[in-house]
Amino acid sequence: MKKVIAGVLILFSIGITQVNAQTISGGIKVDADMSGFLLTKFPGAKSKLRFGASLGGFMEIGLSGSFALRPELLLKSRHSKLESTSENVKNDYQYLGVEIPVYALGQFQMGDGKFYAGAGPYIGCGFSAKFKEGDKKDDLYEGGMMKRFDFGAGILAGYEFSNKMQLSAGYRMGLTNLIKGGGDTKFRNHELSLGIGYRF
Repeated sequence: MKKVIAGVLILFSIGITQVNAQTISGGIKVDADMSGFLLTKFPGAKSKLRFGASLGGFMEIGLSGSFALRPELLLKSRHSKLESTSENVKNDYQYLGVEIPVYALGQFQMGDGKFYAGAGPYIGCGFSAKFKEGDKKDDLYEGGMMKRFDFGAGILAGYEFSNKMQLSAGYRMGLTNLIKGGGDTKFRNHELSLGIGYRF
């Protein structure tokens, strides 16, 4: 995790060292998400995407007319389903936490606005993660079953209109196995998102 944080700080420092060539702006955004899990060697179970949401802000550090860094800070509410393939058992997964993605974006003028697209890493920290089956609800952090910290990568593409309103779409995939002591069994996040934002 220290290496991950160091990598994110390096991306920020690259932008800061280019201060004489950059423009800095910020904004707010809201995403509608579809999230689930990528399961490896997890027999008898399948994951189904469910709706969630995220709310937060972003900073745009323009290093040139065609390149920018975009760190975001998002509060996330995530819902997913885990279903047994052999029994009629369904677990509702409920998550609340924060994520900080940092995208390296290419951008160019298109019509009266601009199109942008790019990729980058993210780090996440969970506040709560619960599995609910019927009336029973287990806290996976307090039970020591799941890791709070996540690390992964994502892609983002969007369009900013002349009035600075933005529409975007993205995909993020976790690279961290969230199960503690899972061995070859892997349990990773993945998520599709559609968002609307405004840059000040």
